[in-house]
Order: sequence, then C-alpha cells, then structure tokens
Amino acid sequence: MNEDSGDRYEADADEERRADRSSLGPDAVRSSAGFESPAADAAAQADRAGATDRAGSASRVGSVGDCTTTDLADGTDGTGAGSADASTDRASAGSSADSASASASISGGKVYLVGSGPGDPGLLTRRAWGLLESADAVLHDSLVGDDVLDQLPEPVEVVDVGKRPPDRTSQSEINDMLVDRSRDGEAVVRLKGGDPHVFGRGGEEAQYLADADVPFEVVPGVSSAVAAPGVAGIPLTHRDCASSVTVITGHETPDKDESALDWDALADTVVSGGTLVVLMGVRRLSNNVAALREHGVPAETPVAMVQKATWGDERTVSATLATIEDAKEEAGIEPPAVTVVGDVVGVRSETSEWLDR
Repeated sequence: MNEDSGDRYEADADEERRADRSSLGPDAVRSSAGFESPAADAAAQADRAGATDRAGSASRVGSVGDCTTTDLADGTDGTGAGSADASTDRASAGSSADSASASASISGGKVYLVGSGPGDPGLLTRRAWGLLESADAVLHDSLVGDDVLDQLPEPVEVVDVGKRPPDRTSQSEINDMLVDRSRDGEAVVRLKGGDPHVFGRGGEEAQYLADADVPFEVVPGVSSAVAAPGVAGIPLTHRDCASSVTVITGHETPDKDESALDWDALADTVVSGGTLVVLMGVRRLSNNVAALREHGVPAETPVAMVQKATWGDERTVSATLATIEDAKEEAGIEPPAVTVVGDVVGVRSETSEWLDR
C-alpha cells in the first residue's frame, strides 16, 4: 500500500467508525471473548477516566549486584490491584468500529502473514483479530495455542500446518497451499507463534509469494524473545546492566564445522554485559552452555528459562550457567521455552514477588 492509498484507507475507516458509533444503542456491550462486538464509546471513556483516577503508585529500590532497580506497582495498597483494575478497564474499552475497520479491509486472493504473539489471546493486535475473524482460512503453526484457535468464528476453516511429527507439514507444502488458496480467491491468514519474521520463516514465505505474484501483508506479533523475559520480570536491557540484546536460535549444534553462530562473539557480548536470548534451545541446552563456557563466559553468569510464557502453565527457573542444566531437569522445563543469559536475569529477584501478585 502506498502513502496515498493509505490516506484514502484511513479516511474510509474514519467514516465507517462514525457510522458504527451512530448505530450503537445506549445498552450496547462488548464481548469478553476477544473479538470485539458493539460497545458504547461514552462508557469506554468513562472507564478510562476511572482507571486513571484509581491508579496510585508504590515504589521500592533494590540492588542486584551492580544492577540497581526501581520496581513500580500501581495501587494505593502496594499490591498492584490498581494496575489490574486499570488494565481490565482498558481492555474493555475497545470499540466495534476498530474491529469493523480491521475486518473491512481484508481482501480475497491475498495472504496475510500474521504473528499470534506468545500465546495469550489478549496480546494479539487488533489488526490480527480483525483478519482472523474475517478470513476464509487460517493456516496455523504448532505454537499457536487453542485459546486463540477456539475463538475463531465457525465459518473460518482452520488448518494445522505445524511441523511437529508425526503429522509434519513440509515448508514446500505450506508454500503451495498459500499460493493455491489465494489464487482460488480466498483470504488466507498464515498464523505463526510470536512474530512471523523472528525465526518463523515469514521471510521465506514472503519471498515465495512475491515470486508467485501473490499479494500479501505482514502483521507483526509480540515475539517470545521479548515477551517471555518480560512476563518473568527480566528486562532485556537496563541502564545499569545491559545495553545490547542478541537473539539466536538454539536448534543449531554449536560444535558443527560450519556453524552460522559466532560463539566467540556471543561470549564476548555476555561478558561485556549484553543479554543473550536463545529461542528453541531446550534440547540443546547442554551444548549451548558448554559453548559459552568454552569461550570464556563465567560459570556464575545468571541464566533463566521461561517455559510457555503467558500460557496457563507458564513456568520460570533461575540459576547460573553452572547450574542451569540441573535446575532445568529439576523443574521439568520442556519446549517451548526461552533461555536468557546475562546480568539482567538478576533483576527478576527484585520483581517476581510483585509480578506474582
């Protein structure tokens, strides 16, 4: 979409939103299921104002090694209750116009490469929800949770194209399905866990669609590389701890002859205070730990693993490079999980108590 067409789309969308608002009755409500149904804008504004009035603040300062943190929690009672109320009010303040605008712009004969986020349906973008609600078909990966899929409307065809055995779908099969369905006039959502362009093969599929002259759109999602540490109380950067972040795949064997990863450089990043995030590295944790140790990362370097971030069975374990393997086994950490290496992991000890509330 070029800039001019974007301006026209925004103008059309504004007109639709005004029309939708004028058609809402005084008793209009919104669904709690994730998809937005008619809601009163006036009530939403009142909710937002109330949330602002209720939000107090409590702070405390803690020290983790050389990393000093300030922990803020909304709520006059210091429990974070005010923050929870405000979040609930903000979540209920969406309007049907936004959903209508998103779904109205879906086109047949087009593919949408959509990120589903880390798992919680509430973390999908409004654009993503609008497309999911209006698509002809949704082709999803294994990491897309049932909490998202179960909310799709009945007319939407849901196709599992995950790559996990025994019903593994090859990438070439997925590519052909995207092209064939779009050429049949379908609006196809290719739904991926996290963000489609962060180890999600979104770039490969975009290239294939472009080569086949199939129009497509990319809808970003919240990557687990950011979400998992965040919900576990681990900031990827911190002014006193880390000024850089490196994200790598954990699938690759560190000791293979032609590794695409420079373990010398990765070790230097961690030693100098940077944060290393490893995705899909549960099964090769021992190899990755050994590679970091061999290249000079101290044994006492903090490490955390976050399993199924934002899912119902989310679990986090903190340890050091020397003890993380035993801690992982003891806690029963299994894929999918994100591994974080670096001084920022120490911040969790100052924030987890408040997060758990």
